[in-house]
Amino acid sequence: MERLLWIMFAGALGTGTRYLIGLWAAQRLGTTFPYGTLIVNVVGCFLIALVIEFSLTRANFPTTLKLAIATGYIGGLTTYSSFNYESSRLLISGAQSTAMVNVSLTLVTCFIAGMLGEALARALPR
Repeated sequence: MERLLWIMFAGALGTGTRYLIGLWAAQRLGTTFPYGTLIVNVVGCFLIALVIEFSLTRANFPTTLKLAIATGYIGGLTTYSSFNYESSRLLISGAQSTAMVNVSLTLVTCFIAGMLGEALARALPR
């Protein structure tokens, strides 16, 4: 039960972070492109790869901490459903090029961010 509470608490923090990043991105970068969703998904891909790889290579990494960060915080931070909805709305509204840029940019940058997160975890001292 304690583990569940930590995951829920971390998830709330991740969701709050996503909301604040979305507000910041809309104010600073505009709303014609889903910048906030792109940012949280790329950061989330980097972080989850870093945390999981780091935890797998350290025998003493607490399971509850790994789950709170990966499932809770990063799960609350990232959002595939928003990415899908925003891409679909762009496509339906006639902004096909922008929709394709969003899909391509998200896939490529999230993949690269994940690889960088894994590489950083492996490079950190044990």
